[in-house]
Amino acid sequence: AVEGFRQALDSACSLKPDFIITGGDLIADALQRRYSFADSLYNLYLETIKTSAVPVYNTMGNHEIYGIYKNSGADPAHPEYGEKMFAKRIGPSYYSFDHEGWKFMILNSIDDTGKGSYIGVIDSAQIEWIKQELSKTDKTTPIVISTHIPFIAAFTQKYEGSTVAADSTMAVYNSKEVLDLFSGYNLKLVLQGHLHTLEDVYIDGIHFLTGGAVSAAWWTGPFKDYEEGFIYLTFRKNDFEWKYIDYGWQAKKK
Repeated sequence: AVEGFRQALDSACSLKPDFIITGGDLIADALQRRYSFADSLYNLYLETIKTSAVPVYNTMGNHEIYGIYKNSGADPAHPEYGEKMFAKRIGPSYYSFDHEGWKFMILNSIDDTGKGSYIGVIDSAQIEWIKQELSKTDKTTPIVISTHIPFIAAFTQKYEGSTVAADSTMAVYNSKEVLDLFSGYNLKLVLQGHLHTLEDVYIDGIHFLTGGAVSAAWWTGPFKDYEEGFIYLTFRKNDFEWKYIDYGWQAKKK
């Protein structure tokens, strides 16, 4: 994983981007592991990402949440339990920044059910934060959202059946409520992760772009024929272009 991630990072930086946005699942994983193991993975990620030649904006994924699976043996009273580990090691799980006339909003789409599992949701605190952010945003400003769990995707229809709905671990269950907040604003792009596949769903003037995975099938080779890779975005005044970069990783033969 470290070798592959470093290769992906070097490949991305060689393109001389202004910055990198990670899509979540930075480690694998903290959900069901003992504290010392999760701690070592976070330390390894932070050590590796420091080599980036450009700023990195992190999105939180489900695998960064410490101890909520019962087989982890974690104590809920632990000071880094759940999302607190991410907050302590990486920083806020939702925030915004502006760049070259565009507004980027990084969201936390993961919630602990308290029953040994997670769901995809934008919680009430973020809903209020989004409202406040939009109240300070010109309605013509182009906006990009980054979310680990997708808002809109066709994964289940493609791979499981045309009438199969995504459950709340595969899609943000209140994404319509969130998207309705952006009505009248210039939301252009929702960057999505989680599914390890490549999709561009375009609806109502918004691209829902699911960006593959640098690990593809968890470093064992392609996942559903998608190679290890990442999205390279080029932004203009009010539009953008994208392409998928296969950065050349080859899984080691066992």
